Amino acid sequence: MGSLPVYRWRLAPDGYATRRQLRAAGLRPGGQDVAAQLERPRRRRGPLVAYLYRVDRAKPVRPMTPARWAALAKANAARRTCPECHRDAGYVIPPSLGMCPACAFPDNAVPAGPSADYGLRA
Repeated sequence: MGSLPVYRWRLAPDGYATRRQLRAAGLRPGGQDVAAQLERPRRRRGPLVAYLYRVDRAKPVRPMTPARWAALAKANAARRTCPECHRDAGYVIPPSLGMCPACAFPDNAVPAGPSADYGLRA
């Protein structure tokens, strides 16, 4: 197996694209191997590397089916649900805490509801 062609940053020929560029165009690599790579030199560390794929061999992105949408909604709901109080936090719970901030820090909890003044006094 031969080595990959290496191009300098922003100097790749037409017909090659990164995964992000393919995705922005509605394409995916489709099982093809990496065709080339870009290298961006840095002063004190190794170069940044981006892998390139052939655009002519790329396939269209598979459409989302109703089952995939349901699975994605279920996974996102699980990331928002606190394992301690079982409430939907309305945002993704920080993995560093493992629970909503109200459960992680009960002394600093802000009262819930529209009547909470959040420490603001008139």
